[in-house]
Amino acid sequence: MIVAKNIDKYYPNGCHALKAVSATINRGEVVVVIGPSGSGKSTFLRTLNQLETITTGEIIVDGINMYASSTNINKLREEVGMVFQNFNLFPHMNVLENVMLAPMKVSKRKREDVEPLARKILCKVGLEARIDNYPSQLSGGQMQRVAIARALAMEPDVMLFDEPTSALDPEMVGEVLEVMKQLASDGMTMVVVTHEMGFAREVADRVLFMEDGQLLVDDTPESFFDNPSHPRLASFLSQVL
Repeated sequence: MIVAKNIDKYYPNGCHALKAVSATINRGEVVVVIGPSGSGKSTFLRTLNQLETITTGEIIVDGINMYASSTNINKLREEVGMVFQNFNLFPHMNVLENVMLAPMKVSKRKREDVEPLARKILCKVGLEARIDNYPSQLSGGQMQRVAIARALAMEPDVMLFDEPTSALDPEMVGEVLEVMKQLASDGMTMVVVTHEMGFAREVADRVLFMEDGQLLVDDTPESFFDNPSHPRLASFLSQVL
């Protein structure tokens, strides 16, 4: 589904944020990316839909070279849903309107086509009773579930999650993770940057460990957590588990 080949990312200030990172995400896989703050996890994730541009290397999404001059990046992004730390909902729109906006504006679909889909997705994420509420009337966990529903409304082939629970109160984390687990069981291709080790162990097909812009480990959850293959990973896990 996604192939990243030797991607490097330099910022204008000279910061070398990604260093020859190569990874493959297969269709239907859940790949979790963990590592210390500043390790390049979110930067790597954001390159997968060109919210961050790479300096060198290649990213192929569903057979299409993202950086080829002939590629329509906006069209390609329709296949790649994104959920951020902060929910980025439109405060003047209710829950249903937030979810319907992208299919109507971006894909030019009619409201009568989009609304049944939006209602179905909101039901799936447990928010059917909140359809008429505005973001200010929701908890953080509910807002993040709306954000997930909004991304799903574009019917993407892959979902990217950038620390989706890090802005939530601890008691709200579980409700968001449950939605993500359901997506995984439905076969959605997912790349998740998170600090939730339990989710990584339980749901991931593979876990990646990054530090200092490098991808140091790409392994199954069992090996990753129980028999870490890199001393830096072992040290990291000893601090967080």
